[in-house]
Formats: sequence, structure tokens, C-alpha cells
Amino acid sequence: MLPLRVVAISSNVLFATYGATVQIYPVLLLHLILLPVNVIRLIQILRLIKGVKAAQLSGLSMQSLLPLMSHRIVKAGQVLVEKGEKASHMYYLHGGTMRIPEVDKTIEPGAVFGEIGIFAREQKRTATVICISDCEIYELSESRAKQLYYQNPSFGFALIQLIIARLLDNNDLLQTARGAA
Repeated sequence: MLPLRVVAISSNVLFATYGATVQIYPVLLLHLILLPVNVIRLIQILRLIKGVKAAQLSGLSMQSLLPLMSHRIVKAGQVLVEKGEKASHMYYLHGGTMRIPEVDKTIEPGAVFGEIGIFAREQKRTATVICISDCEIYELSESRAKQLYYQNPSFGFALIQLIIARLLDNNDLLQTARGAA
């Protein structure tokens, strides 16, 4: 898109010059109108590229999201989410330990989870999460997460990276478990 926009701006300048030189005023007027439109679109594309590059470098900062999340304490032994249920929140584990029995994985403080379910087509949970100890969690509603995804390129990019990493990690764990069986 970037090279095409530069070509469009160049052609606007050339055709406006041609229209002025040969005194073809409709051509001159058309390209004088299109020139600022193409310049504005070029600036928007450059800002978008800059935003995506910044998002690649920044990662997901949960500290900036905590004010948007609700706080909750979950007791040891309690099931936080059940595989197959409707996903309504994604979570940040602030304290305590949790377990995902389907992939035999332990979740430690600082982990973000539950993001796959809220972005899945049917919004179904892909795994069960059980509290091993008393846990302090923050939860972000599905609607708020989607709103942030669309409004904040850094959040959206970090979320996509997190989901892909999670799916690859879960796939590796399942492959290892099948190989051992």
C-alpha cells in the first residue's frame, strides 16, 4: 500500500502540473482535490506501521490493564473455569498457583490465561483451570478484552502472540504426552 500511495501522490502532482500548464482546469481541479486525500492516507499508513512496530517491541503489560480488571480471591480446590463452558473472562494470576489438568501444566503468578476461549468462534473454554492454592486473580470481561483488542494495537498484537504461543505450547505438551503413552 505504501508504494501505491507514493505513486498516487506523484501522479497527482504531475497531472496537476500538466492541467495547469495546458490549462485543462477539470484535470487540475481533480488532482488538487486528490493530492491532500492521498497525503492524509499516506500519513495514516505510516502511523499504522509505526504503531505495529511499537506493538511488536512492547509486549503485554498487565500493570496498565489492572485498573480495567476486577479483582477476586479464589479458594484452593475451586474450579475457576471448566472445559467446554462459555468463556466470559480472561484472567491474570496475581498470586497463588493453578493447574490445567488437560495438559498437566501449572500456572504461576504473572500468567495470563483464558484468552483463547473469549476469542474462539463458539466462545468455549478449551481447558479446565483448578486452584491448587488460594489465588488472587484479576479478570477482564470478554467485551472489554475485545474493545481493547480493537482500540489498542499493542494489546491486540501482544494478545495474538500470547494465543499463538499458548496453542503451540499446548500442542507440544500433547504431542509429548502421546509419545510417552
